[in-house]
Amino acid sequence: MNFYAIRALYKFEMARTFRTLLQSVVSPVLSTSLYFVVFGGAIGSRIAEIDGVTYGAFIVPGLIMLSLLTQSISNASFGIYFPKFIGTIYELLSAPVSALEIVIGYVGAAATKSTMLGLITLATAALFVPLHIEHPVWMVAFLVLTAVTFSMFGFIIGIWARNFEQLQLIPLLIVTPLAFLGGSFYSIDMLPPVWRTISLANPVVYLVSGFRWSFFGTADVRIEISLTITLLFLAACLGIIMWIFKTGYRLKN
Repeated sequence: MNFYAIRALYKFEMARTFRTLLQSVVSPVLSTSLYFVVFGGAIGSRIAEIDGVTYGAFIVPGLIMLSLLTQSISNASFGIYFPKFIGTIYELLSAPVSALEIVIGYVGAAATKSTMLGLITLATAALFVPLHIEHPVWMVAFLVLTAVTFSMFGFIIGIWARNFEQLQLIPLLIVTPLAFLGGSFYSIDMLPPVWRTISLANPVVYLVSGFRWSFFGTADVRIEISLTITLLFLAACLGIIMWIFKTGYRLKN
C-alpha cells in the first residue's frame, strides 16, 4: 500500500476545501438555518410532535442526512471529474498508484469533508432546538458510513460524466428528490398505506430512518434493515468502481 500517494491525493483534495471555505462551509450553515426558519418555524408551529419528539428536533437527522448526501456526491464527483476535464487523470493513471489507493485518496477526502459538514450542521441545529442523542456511537457510525457510501457513488458519477451538465444531472434530478421524499421532514407512517409502501422503495428512507433512530430511538423501519440496505449499496458502489478500473470505462478514452 502506497501511503505516500494516498496522503498526497488526500491532502490535495482537502486543500481545495479550505481554498473555497465560504462555499464549502458557510453556505451549508446558512441553508440549515433557513430550513429551520421555514420548516421549524412555519410548519413546526402546526405540528406539535412526531413519535413523541418535537418537530424541530425531529427534522434534524433529516437535515443532516440531506446535507451529507448532497455534499458527499458533489465533493467526490467534482474531485475525480476535474482531473479528467483538464487531462491530468492520465498522469495519475500512469503513476505507480493502484486503483485502490486512488479511491481511498479521493473518496476519503470527500467523506471527510462531508462528515465535517454533517457535524457543523448538527452544531448549527443545536442552536435552534435542544438535542439529545440516545446512541452517539451509532450516530457517528451512520454518519461516516453514509458519507463513505455516497462519496463512492459521487466518484462513479464523476467518472461517468462527460461534461459539467451530466455531473449535476443525477444529484439534481434523482438524489435530491429522493432525499426530500425519503422522510427527511416527516415520518412515512404519516402517509396513507399505499404511499407508505411506495416510499419503502426509496433507499433514502432507510438512511434517514436509521440515522433518526440513533438520535431518538424511534424509526420508520427496523435499524437492522437500514444498516443492511446501506451496506448493500456500499458493496454495489465498490463493485462498480472495481469494474471501472478493470475495464478503463471512461478513464482511458
